[in-house]
Amino acid sequence: MRTSLVLAVSAALVAGTALGLAPAAQAAETAASLRFVDIAGDGGTVLKANVVTPAGGDGSTRYPVIVLPTSWAMPQIEYLAQAQKLADSGYVVVSYNSRGFWQSGGEIETAGPKDIADASRVIDWTLAHTPADPAHIGMAGVSYGAGISLLAAAHDPRIKAVAALSGWADLIESIYSGRTQHLQAAGLLGGAGYLTGRPGPELQEILGDFLSSNLDKEDEMIAWGRTRSPATYLDRINANGAAIMLGNAWGDTIFPPNQYAGFYEKLTGPKRLEFRPGDHATAEATGLFGLPNDTWTSAHRWFDHYLKGADNGVDREQPVQLKSRSTGGYEGYPDWKSVNANQRKFGLGGTQRIWANIDSGANGGITLLTNALDQFLRTPPLVSVPLLPRAFAGVWQSEWYDTPQRVRGTVKVHTTVTPTEESGTLVAYLYDVGPLGVGKLVSNAPYTFHDRTPGKPFAVDLELFSTAYDVPAGHRLALVVDTVDPLYIEHNPTGAQLTFSSPSADPSYVSVPLRDE
Repeated sequence: MRTSLVLAVSAALVAGTALGLAPAAQAAETAASLRFVDIAGDGGTVLKANVVTPAGGDGSTRYPVIVLPTSWAMPQIEYLAQAQKLADSGYVVVSYNSRGFWQSGGEIETAGPKDIADASRVIDWTLAHTPADPAHIGMAGVSYGAGISLLAAAHDPRIKAVAALSGWADLIESIYSGRTQHLQAAGLLGGAGYLTGRPGPELQEILGDFLSSNLDKEDEMIAWGRTRSPATYLDRINANGAAIMLGNAWGDTIFPPNQYAGFYEKLTGPKRLEFRPGDHATAEATGLFGLPNDTWTSAHRWFDHYLKGADNGVDREQPVQLKSRSTGGYEGYPDWKSVNANQRKFGLGGTQRIWANIDSGANGGITLLTNALDQFLRTPPLVSVPLLPRAFAGVWQSEWYDTPQRVRGTVKVHTTVTPTEESGTLVAYLYDVGPLGVGKLVSNAPYTFHDRTPGKPFAVDLELFSTAYDVPAGHRLALVVDTVDPLYIEHNPTGAQLTFSSPSADPSYVSVPLRDE
């Protein structure tokens, strides 16, 4: 049933996007600046591409260039609306279908070495066949295109600026955080890959081992993910010095924000980090249709400054820009550490024991849907905290707050767990609880353990997914822990129990980062 659901959602997503972009493609075809071409990628593999050049370009003027690899499972018309806008402002724009998808040749490499080499081959072709300025080359993309752009910046020093939107820096921390498989994320990506492309044998094997929880292959899966993670090549990215803009959504259920924030802090060149409400790629989606969009506006400003030298002030603004899920306003910070600087704790006292394998009703939602609703309607998942069955959910609550609590950054949980089995999974949720006991989900994260001694306690430190959420005055926070969530694969043996305690020598707590007014 899960597989069928994933395939159905994938088909609807891909078909809806393609149909929605068709009018933009038809309109763009009437412009003399657009042409569809074949580009020889690594090993001669044909990459289907489109090129948009500034109107009136006669070859005597050189223009800065932006290369756009398509997102996972998306057709080559994905960026046409943005490409036209960029060309109108003086860029040569080349968008290409990533290998293994749609009409491009080859097999899906999942941002492997051939994908990185493809990006360089596209740049080579662009310099040879368009009025592109070799000294001013940028790359951008959404999701898969973002990851490939960052990886290319590590391997090709010609790239001077990158806008990586809804992407990943660490693939393992994205879909295997807390040593837990993100089921819906991996299933959606796998299903969309089979529907729109040709997964290679390596990807098929990795995906099979991942979804079947083959721990014998865990080291191999992690190594595979590391080679496809821009964070692995951080030193090269810093040495090449490209200006890096990172954009993501607070509720991204495929590439959660924490891994982007950690990567951002380690960049040494020009950099910018933007987080907004939404789920995977929903923060950029309206811009793909040519509609006004904050993320794409920022990306254009980024390129204008670092590729065209425009004095638009983007380099003088606070480099970390956060948009609250509650107010919709932007807040600027000098760095990510400043976001998390003001911490407030509440204790997780006492001892609570819960049975595993039963969903308590506390859940993180549905990939792509739940956090998109929160983005547009401000309706996060709800739960009645007083009615949660205490046999299957541990519940701890803070005091009632007299003033608003503006949660900003990464909530951290520290507790002691005693299992009855050597393996297990727990999922922690932080709720904003009103006077009637209704909880609105603030954040969550999973945690899985293996090879533990039954009956022996051990400490757990868990970072929830970063967020920006305002808890109103008169509300309180609640931490809820259970063992089942449809977002994740759980590893609880039948009949297992988990006991949560707070030893006097190592008290349990929740540490909440608050905006310092």
